[in-house]
Amino acid sequence: MINKRLLIKNLLAHNDENSFYDKKRFVDIGPKEGKAKFLKHVCALANSNPANRSYIVVGVEDADNAIQGVDFFDDSKIQNLVNAYLDNPPAITYENVHFPHLPEGKVVGLVTITSSGNACSLKKNIWKYYGGTAFLREGSVSKPLQTTPRLRDVNSPVVAEIERHAKNNIELTLDGVIDFIHLRHKDLSSNYKVFKEQFVVCWAGNRKVVKEQEYFSRVDIELINEQVKLFFSALDEVAIRHNPDSFVIEEYVHLGLGDQKRYYPLEQVSIVFADNGTYQIQSELLFSPPQYDRKTLHHVFNANRALLQKLQQNIPLQQAEEDDLHRMPASLLICYLNGFEQAGELLQDARQWLRQKDERAYLALKEAMRILRKVRYS
Repeated sequence: MINKRLLIKNLLAHNDENSFYDKKRFVDIGPKEGKAKFLKHVCALANSNPANRSYIVVGVEDADNAIQGVDFFDDSKIQNLVNAYLDNPPAITYENVHFPHLPEGKVVGLVTITSSGNACSLKKNIWKYYGGTAFLREGSVSKPLQTTPRLRDVNSPVVAEIERHAKNNIELTLDGVIDFIHLRHKDLSSNYKVFKEQFVVCWAGNRKVVKEQEYFSRVDIELINEQVKLFFSALDEVAIRHNPDSFVIEEYVHLGLGDQKRYYPLEQVSIVFADNGTYQIQSELLFSPPQYDRKTLHHVFNANRALLQKLQQNIPLQQAEEDDLHRMPASLLICYLNGFEQAGELLQDARQWLRQKDERAYLALKEAMRILRKVRYS
């Protein structure tokens, strides 16, 4: 079993960017340009490594390998994105890897790409790249090709050696459990469970019981053996259950217009453990968004568009508008889920302005974009 934190350290310590490894300060698959650049690198790495895994490390400075971290990113629908745009798509996972020195909520992203064994290419146009274009790595550069590339396996021994040096052990697992329960989350209700005598899952959060059902907020869930965060949220409510074979997370989101909000089931994620030392993560979208009449939503949409224009023009906000700013991301999300396509574009436009103006509103925006991403790629 590979300890993903050790794997990242080995990649950073022993290899500059090359034909099986890339590093990024961040990735943004919201706008088309961000999607296109991400798909380009995935395609190029898959074609350059037809017989072994390739990796992208996210949250690292390019110049000096300094680990800065990124926000927790839920990958449950990223395979859908790759399948939608690539022919012969590789299998892809995005894992959130804990590093002790990073602040709460920050992780290092690890993208693992496993080629299908066949040449990968774009199946349709996106941004400035045309359908039919393939990509290949030359050193640290992903280059476009107009012909089908010849796939050659040249990296398998090197990748196998790097992964061998990242194997987990009992000491790392025990240290991880103690660190999670007694140091990082000593102020929260914490627990752990061992599955199939091999996998250790730890979870922590503020516990409450409603009608005999247990819920958690401020939730952190980690697969200790691999140092991978399975779930992290400072906002949502989560129900957790488990049996000898699986660990199940059911997430609820708090949505509504104004102060009239309630909890809606968003997604159920099941981590299913097998006897052969492997596991699978299965996700099912449960979300049915709240519905409102068009007249009300037109008013909400126009009010938020006017508020964003004030931010962009640096016009001071009144106190009531400051309160509306905190509600803007959730309001625009509801507009989008009720058929207002432009609301999604406004959410993207609001990102840089809310980051500068109001941390609380920016956190709400990130949460809204996370929900939007899940719904879009389902």
